[in-house]
Amino acid sequence: MGTEQQAKRQAGARRRLLSLVTASFLTLGAGVAFLTVPSPASADPIERCTATTGAIVAVDFGPFGGKVERGCDTTPTTGYELLHEGGFTTEGTVHDGPAFICRIGKGASGTRYPTADKEDCVLTPQATAYWSYWIASPGQKNWTYSPLGAMARTPRPGDVDAWVFGGTDVGGTSGRPAFSPDDVRAAGSGPSPDPTGPTGPPVPGTGTVDVPAATRWLTGKLTDGERVVDDGATAPNHFLTTEVVYALAAADRESTAARKAARFLATPSQTGAYAYPAGKEGIPDATAAARLALVAEATGMDPRAFGGHDLLGDLARYVCPRNIGDGENVDGCLTKGDFRTTGQSDAQAMAVIALLNGGVTPPAAAVDRLTGLQCEDGGFTGVLIRAGEWCDSDTSATGLITLALKRAGGHDAAVDRARAYLKKSQLPTGAWPSAPSMTTGSPASTGWAAQALRALGDTGHADAGLSWLSKHQFPAGGFGFEEDDTESRVFATSPVAVAGAKSDLVALTAKQADPKPTPTGPTPPVPPGDGPDIGKGVAYLTGPKQLIQDRYYQSSPGFADYGMTIDGAYALAATGTDNATLCNIVDFLDKGGKDGNGRGIHDWTMIGTKYAGGGSIGKAALLAEAVGRDPRAFGGRNLIEALATGVCTDKDTTSTPYCGGKGAYTNAKSVFDQSLGVIAQIRAGESAAAAEPITYLKSLQQPSGAWVSLVGKDSDPEVDSTAMAAMTVDLLPDAASQAAVDKALAWLATQQLADGGFPGASGDSVNSAALAVQGLSLDAQKYGTQIARARRFLATQQNADGGFNIAKGGQPGSDIRASTQAVGGTTGISFGNLTRSLDGTTPQPVPTAPVQPSGSPSAPVIVTPGEGAGSSAGSPAGAGGGGLASTGAQVGGLAAAALVLVLGGWGAIRAAKRRRGPVGGAA
Repeated sequence: MGTEQQAKRQAGARRRLLSLVTASFLTLGAGVAFLTVPSPASADPIERCTATTGAIVAVDFGPFGGKVERGCDTTPTTGYELLHEGGFTTEGTVHDGPAFICRIGKGASGTRYPTADKEDCVLTPQATAYWSYWIASPGQKNWTYSPLGAMARTPRPGDVDAWVFGGTDVGGTSGRPAFSPDDVRAAGSGPSPDPTGPTGPPVPGTGTVDVPAATRWLTGKLTDGERVVDDGATAPNHFLTTEVVYALAAADRESTAARKAARFLATPSQTGAYAYPAGKEGIPDATAAARLALVAEATGMDPRAFGGHDLLGDLARYVCPRNIGDGENVDGCLTKGDFRTTGQSDAQAMAVIALLNGGVTPPAAAVDRLTGLQCEDGGFTGVLIRAGEWCDSDTSATGLITLALKRAGGHDAAVDRARAYLKKSQLPTGAWPSAPSMTTGSPASTGWAAQALRALGDTGHADAGLSWLSKHQFPAGGFGFEEDDTESRVFATSPVAVAGAKSDLVALTAKQADPKPTPTGPTPPVPPGDGPDIGKGVAYLTGPKQLIQDRYYQSSPGFADYGMTIDGAYALAATGTDNATLCNIVDFLDKGGKDGNGRGIHDWTMIGTKYAGGGSIGKAALLAEAVGRDPRAFGGRNLIEALATGVCTDKDTTSTPYCGGKGAYTNAKSVFDQSLGVIAQIRAGESAAAAEPITYLKSLQQPSGAWVSLVGKDSDPEVDSTAMAAMTVDLLPDAASQAAVDKALAWLATQQLADGGFPGASGDSVNSAALAVQGLSLDAQKYGTQIARARRFLATQQNADGGFNIAKGGQPGSDIRASTQAVGGTTGISFGNLTRSLDGTTPQPVPTAPVQPSGSPSAPVIVTPGEGAGSSAGSPAGAGGGGLASTGAQVGGLAAAALVLVLGGWGAIRAAKRRRGPVGGAA
């Protein structure tokens, strides 16, 4: 299932960079030395890789008594190829194939580590001992834990990759390389520039943003001149409506269009629906309250009497008094100073600005919280991380937080560092990228950076940004998210219009006027909102380039990825638009089909061996149940019996089978694994047999309502696991279980990002957004607005070929796994009762197999109804279920997240109960 968290939106802060001398000294002390011998003959000479040509890969053999070895490839197409062309050899796992790198060796004859006596490489390795994958772009001084697998990542000129053996997590809070990127770059690549050093602005052009055209386009997005409504929807998009108000007010503080939209937002029913979803006396949604307060301040209304609420009073009242774990936990709080219910730094900054511009002194802890979000390079992260967690700078967040800290005063050092970061990160074109690793400009990020730098007096940098923006304004006046976007977006156009007006969010909301009366009106119903093109998505998933002989997906040539294949079947079952192909897949799995290496589905589940896992078995059983097959005789095996007998009696995370605790399934290493097994047992009528697994799953829910990612190991809460666990527990009718689901959904809603997406292991994640839609659809009436925004986000990540990106701002291009999740997830159907009848469906004939090149795996054996069931003879002695499922981040050994390819599917979602209506498509 999945591919992700915002690599986790959280993760540990990186250590300070070591000088080459210091790094060498420390690593030698730890048994690590850098390569000093010539490059292997198979690799390009190291000196041929520079800051503009080729890429370097470094492998740390220190844990095995070796050195940090380097290799160069002048023309790498993937990280996997870079590793091999750089002079290294690899081995995969039995379960996941060569795509998951379990062993690495130097040269054709070098020993591959870890050796077989230390790691059998059957299942996904433990999180405490595997090869983690790290990347650094030119000029980047710190390593980033790769959000993509080596086969999915395309290195750019000047990049450096590193492979390190040991323990880490998806955020990279441990196990980072002991050497810096500069330590292993090719000679002549040069160290990164000083992150605090000033740089001159690009030479500005003469172009400027056509602000009147931008505001005309934005005004045209207002239905009845008062609200943004997503295409295909009827309910207002409050978030985007606030964005339009900011832009119109920046261009003209007396704008009648801005004031009309503000009055609509100030209607009590609209304010309540947007900012007070828990009711008038409940805790407000801090993000919405801050945005509405800024709307009031921008249009001369009173934020203390807006829609019947004192927005400023409520923001100041609901600030977290202490960190979680310091005394009694406070609902909605993780860190002292957070505005309760928000997890994003933009909301924190907006709330601070709204309070200051409204004449209210914000709690000191709330302002100090912003300074704690500053990364080592001087930028700010977009997520409310805690101290010591991973910090990746975000240009938009840096611009906004810089404005907030400048307005607050007393934080000159932090502002100066942020200012230097923005100046340094500006591209030669004048644009700013959305993330440090990007080499292309983002209009939205450029808008925020230009706002901040103009406010700080750096008009040259700001004007250079506006000049670049002028070249990327569409004829109608709008802007896209990225420079190659072909569609205008409100969320991108708004900050550009503000910057083009040579204003900023602080300036346009600084003055207050007399409050204006607010009309009242009815609240329209909340529909699911516009979403992706499901038909195009299905066409991509079933295309011959993706689905091998219409039967399975593969992780490497001839090697079926059975987990992802089931993901695709779930998506087809949810949409119901191609039952013939769904039948082909199910028959292939159920009736003995084998891939090009002679492997069938139970070479993946490893049922009947000590490597069998509840996740993979549950995943296969759930598919059988969804399409009306017998899970007690699927692929010739009784999957339900295997689940019942594969329950741990005690915790043992050091042996095989792995046991996370009493009631956990054997070899279940994630909440996803556990959830899939429980759903399969409940749907098979075995709730009594699932009692201990259910109890164990429920025990993993945190006081916040979220579920952690891992089983038997410490891990952080995450969107993917919480959505999946909520869909599982929702199958239980008792009041306590339903209360647990309600708490989980409330937490999920707080994790939504400003653009409607959700954080996942790969960033602003398609996978996590799709899962969140499925989870929140358990109570669609309450969370309709969030669902609509998430589905709209998914639509922005759909490519022309119908497939989906892994994450916004990441490496562009359609990804099969992300696409399976987006297509199925956007329907909002829960895995709990995903149902698709195949009665009367005739399977299609097997396409003629192309001639196999010499040395290629043989064509798969396809078995269709009427043929004899194939056997699983010849399966290896192990091929477990360790890689089954966490969509996001931390499945099994988390190495899965590093390579994405071994993450299992996200599962099928339960149709809503009477109090929880379905969203999107019908099952």
